[in-house]
Amino acid sequence: MRSEIPFFPPDLFEEDRKVMLDIIGEIGRDPRQKFILGEQTREFEELLRDDLGAADVIACGSGTTALGLVLRAVDIGPGDEVVVPAFGCAPLAAAVLETGAAPVFADVDPRTMVLDPESARRRITHRTKALLPAHMFSIMADMPRFTELAAAHDLRLVEDSAVAQGAVLRGTPAGLWGEAGVYSFVQVKSFGMPGEGGAVVTRDPALGRRIRMLRNHGQQERFVHRVIGTNSRFDEIQAAFQRYRYAGFPARLRRRAEIAEHYTERFAPLAGQGVLAPPPGRDGRCHYVYCLLAEERDVLREYLAEHGIGSHVYYPLALPHQAAFLPWAPADERWPNAERASARILALPIYPHLTDAEVTRIADAVCEFTRHRPRAQAPGTRQSGTGAARHDDQ
Repeated sequence: MRSEIPFFPPDLFEEDRKVMLDIIGEIGRDPRQKFILGEQTREFEELLRDDLGAADVIACGSGTTALGLVLRAVDIGPGDEVVVPAFGCAPLAAAVLETGAAPVFADVDPRTMVLDPESARRRITHRTKALLPAHMFSIMADMPRFTELAAAHDLRLVEDSAVAQGAVLRGTPAGLWGEAGVYSFVQVKSFGMPGEGGAVVTRDPALGRRIRMLRNHGQQERFVHRVIGTNSRFDEIQAAFQRYRYAGFPARLRRRAEIAEHYTERFAPLAGQGVLAPPPGRDGRCHYVYCLLAEERDVLREYLAEHGIGSHVYYPLALPHQAAFLPWAPADERWPNAERASARILALPIYPHLTDAEVTRIADAVCEFTRHRPRAQAPGTRQSGTGAARHDDQ
């Protein structure tokens, strides 16, 4: 009987189990008894800062709270509007609402599923204060275009790079295109860890100082509260563990890229069978998740499960259709590309310790599925004279 290939592997950190146990013992027995925001966190922040070429890196309790801290630090508040993608994770809208501002949903690109700059531009009003593009799965948003849009309309530019640590677009790392970006270290992310955590990265030292103060109850000095802050502090054990694992991060990224390239090459001929792979290339990629757009998504998912292969559906309902965000979603507006993405997206395993045989088995299964299905138009595209996809946001 063939072994299962899970989508969420239970052994992501198995090779480093002893290191983690040793770290827990060392920090737990340290006479200083410093478990948050200590020397380990400081050295972890400096490691990331120096490697990225950032002015500051602020380790936070989660990627979600990191995003909220950035929005507060750039003075987003009541009466403001922030343009966000209609397809993605809930914090894209929830973090905006928690500041008292309103999210304005714009559609996504039909192929890459990242925020469409033209759709975002059409939603800018006199109340718009910021643009919040988010990188999705394996693909960075069009940050050069969003930089131009923000400058042209005098807007703040906040980069949700939570899933894109390690990606570089035109020589600039994810997180450093806007005034500030965020990373998430949840276990399945590209630099995930066995726990909750995140970071803010910025080129602006003053902004970094403000965020650093906000994450620790508004303190610069112990018990001296300059502003109303929150608790988004980083764990010393996790900081030490991430420092240890950082040396292996580039190799893990390369392995993810190799797997993604193999998938994309194998799946390129399947567009006519209703399975569309992400665009090829490495610029602006991190391959946190590898997602197909499949016309018969649920049937494909069942087929893979029958063959012992796990898969996952991210965001099966576009944000404007979520009950929590309906008050900010005009009833007469639609986001067709986001809606199609929610109905068609299917993620395949891409963690670095997949073997070549397992990668081949996954790719074979997808290809075999299409051989038994009728030909279908590629999802997210319409045929034109050039064969190119076009935006379908009206």
